[in-house]
Amino acid sequence: MKPTPTYANKPTSDNPRDVEAWALAEAARRMIAAAHAKDEKAFREALQLNQRLWTIFQAAITEEDCGHPPEVRTNIAALSLLVDRETTSRLVDLDFSKIDTLVNINRNVASGLTAQGEFVAAQQAAAAPVAAPAAQPPAPAAPGAMAGRPAMPPRPLTSSVSDAPPASRESLRISI
Repeated sequence: MKPTPTYANKPTSDNPRDVEAWALAEAARRMIAAAHAKDEKAFREALQLNQRLWTIFQAAITEEDCGHPPEVRTNIAALSLLVDRETTSRLVDLDFSKIDTLVNINRNVASGLTAQGEFVAAQQAAAAPVAAPAAQPPAPAAPGAMAGRPAMPPRPLTSSVSDAPPASRESLRISI
């Protein structure tokens, strides 16, 4: 069994969305650090780490209990194929200057996961019962929401239903 590496920083939350965002950002950070140091071994390891992470996402969208709609699954699959293609190219040519695509994908997806997490927290806070609210007009729908329906953010790539019993921590651990 491979030893668990130590990290300069760790996710501060057990929320799957936060952990996914942290893992993507950490993979991007490692690719950048290896490229700046011009360290081929570290660069290969960072690329392989990123590829393993995206393989986890690919596997998650193929599960029967994946909560994402088909169009989101298709988008994640297409993005992961791009990551695979770029990663394979970088592993072959070891061109440190061509990591922008991989780094940008990781950062943008991580940013989106974090923003969605903040949106969910704000929605939950807004839904908390308040002492005898006065009659107020209905709140305007969020941008992109269908009339009469609140906008719902997509679930994290490897999320579980929050009402479900917690899964074994061993099955959720991502060793990068």
